[in-house]
Amino acid sequence: MRRTRAGEHPAIGPAPVPPHNTREAHASSGPRGGPDTDTARAAPWHPDTVDADVPGAVGRVLDTVLRERVTQASALDLAFGADVAERVARFTRHGGKRMRPQFLWWALRGCGGGHHPAEAETALRIGAALELIQTCALVHDDVMDASALRRGRPALHVDLAAQYAGPVGRRAGALGEAGAILAGDLALAWADDVVADLVADPGTPPAVRRVWRAMRTEMVAGQYLDLLDQATASGSMARAVRAACLKSARYSVERPLALGAALAGADAATTDALCAAGRCAGVAFQLRDDLLGVFGDPRGTGKPSGDDIREGKRTYLVAVARARATQAGDRTAVEILDRCLGDGDLTEGQLAEVRHVLTATGARTAVENRIERLAARSAQHLAAAGLLPSVRGRLHALMRAAAGVTTPAPDDPAGPPPTGDDDPTACLTGAGAAGGTR
Repeated sequence: MRRTRAGEHPAIGPAPVPPHNTREAHASSGPRGGPDTDTARAAPWHPDTVDADVPGAVGRVLDTVLRERVTQASALDLAFGADVAERVARFTRHGGKRMRPQFLWWALRGCGGGHHPAEAETALRIGAALELIQTCALVHDDVMDASALRRGRPALHVDLAAQYAGPVGRRAGALGEAGAILAGDLALAWADDVVADLVADPGTPPAVRRVWRAMRTEMVAGQYLDLLDQATASGSMARAVRAACLKSARYSVERPLALGAALAGADAATTDALCAAGRCAGVAFQLRDDLLGVFGDPRGTGKPSGDDIREGKRTYLVAVARARATQAGDRTAVEILDRCLGDGDLTEGQLAEVRHVLTATGARTAVENRIERLAARSAQHLAAAGLLPSVRGRLHALMRAAAGVTTPAPDDPAGPPPTGDDDPTACLTGAGAAGGTR
């Protein structure tokens, strides 16, 4: 088995599968107007080069973009450049698997696009913008959740506060938080700058801008629902899934896939099937993240286990546990959840009580099972998209890895595209907005 580079998805090999049909042969050909030479393949925007290492290709684009932006920021003011711009650049460069750009790239390739270096460069630049909007989301999330760690390092607001702990004393914490909010804003502005430059090109499909606009608003809406549910102590499973759809599923998986399809000029049926597959995989990704937030190993997650409980997050996992305990008349389990959820001073012993409730009520197993079903639904939707076969397997692997599902993806998922409770499409309808429990 090939050793993977840092941040590279282990299930994705270094080179594209040889084409099986004329459409794939065209999609794998060299630049327009010239032969497919070894020199052309070594070019940074050649599709073979990107296919071999999507995270690396996006990283090279990010290096260029971030270097330019930091230089501009430092020219305005050295303190702003060092304290804010350079921190945004470091955060974006280090850590993360470049998952969103990978979804974009392989959707583009699966829909028959990306065979010209100019298309590849556009896709990689949008991939870089996705990484910047992820920086915005995570930096702001850490401030709102008062999280001390991110990716095994001090969160940006904590790091900035520590720098000024001596000079400004007790005001360092407030400076760190405010500075981090501005850092997230700056990351979003840089992301928008990158996309704005691309959509100004007449060759960029208008659908790219529409998807980008929708994604930004959905991400903010999902984050607000997450905060609102914590503040109002909502125990609704439907609300938890709806927040997961908006906060994570759409901008983490579905919208990157839609951006790739838009760049390729895919038809509506293909795009709809891809989006449905991404929505299922994205919700599974968030449900897995909820499990890791309570049961995960900090050495793997980069954050302390149990922080979601201390922060009072009303996740689907917690909603299922409370509903089951209530239905069973288990007042002790309900009391433990009500008492511990949102208590920032919980001891390890009290966290162990919560973990016991989440396990004993069957909530942990129920969430694991739903993740598996969502992964299967995602595979069915993906099979219905009619993508190039050599690429479909890569997307299968990415989606299952995002969901934390280790069983092999089926070569040919059977059955029609699914509907119903295990397909989260309904979480964005009026019925999903009404709340309540199932």
